[in-house]
Order: sequence, then C-alpha cells, then structure tokens
Amino acid sequence: MNTWIKTLLTTGMLFLAAAVISSDPSLAQVKQLDPAAKVDQTNPAPDLHATVENQRLGRAYRQQPPLIPHRIEKYEIDLRVNQCLRCHDWPYSSQERATKISETHYMDREGKKLDKVSRTRWFCTQCHVPQTDARPLVRNQFTPDAPTN
Repeated sequence: MNTWIKTLLTTGMLFLAAAVISSDPSLAQVKQLDPAAKVDQTNPAPDLHATVENQRLGRAYRQQPPLIPHRIEKYEIDLRVNQCLRCHDWPYSSQERATKISETHYMDREGKKLDKVSRTRWFCTQCHVPQTDARPLVRNQFTPDAPTN
C-alpha cells in the first residue's frame, strides 16, 4: 500500500475515534481499574516531591551538577529570560549570597571566553534539578564515593 494511503487511513481512524468519543461522553471518562478501591477526589494529591530548602545536599558523584536548594516552579526560563541569572550571575552572586555560576558557563563550544552566559548553558534545568526528599523509585544499594582531596 502507498504511504499516503496509509497516512489517510490512519488519520481517518483517528477522526472516527474522536467522533465516537465526543458523541458519547461516558467513553471519554477514565474508568477506575479497581472498583473496590476508594478514591478520594476531594483532596488534592500530596506534594510527593517536597523541595529540601535552605540545606545543601552533597553530590552523589564527581562532576555532578549542583542541586538547586530552593523552589523554582515559578521561575521564568525561556529564550529571552532566565530568572536564575538574577542571583547566580557573577555581578549579583555576592550581594545575593548565591552560588556563582561556574566559569565554564561563560565559554562557547570552542572554549572562547564570553562576557555573558553561553547560550549552550542558558537552560539551567537541563542539568540542575531541585533537591527533594523523595524516596527512590527503585530500592538500591548505591552509596556515593568518598570525596577525594
């Protein structure tokens, strides 16, 4: 069968499924897997990943990016704005008593030093994550290496 015919048939089946679900609202509702289980829908789910604030947790391995010791949900980080820089960029870090961004963040891919944070290091949360007190998803025997001097 031609590729465009397969695409047409797939698209048609998706539209048909959407039409069936929209014509019968009960089909769009998620069914509970265990009818005997009681589900409390009045209380919101607990914050499973509460941020550990104002305490610096150690690193688990050498070269691990530092963890973020505060909440960041409302921080704006997009192509034009990076709110992390308000405290962590070099001119502000001492007055805000925040960890200064590493010098490596002020270099381009060729190693040329820049006056501003490199665009390749702009999105902090691709490497740095908030500290949490979440239990591990899978039990393990991991222990970090002892730091070497």
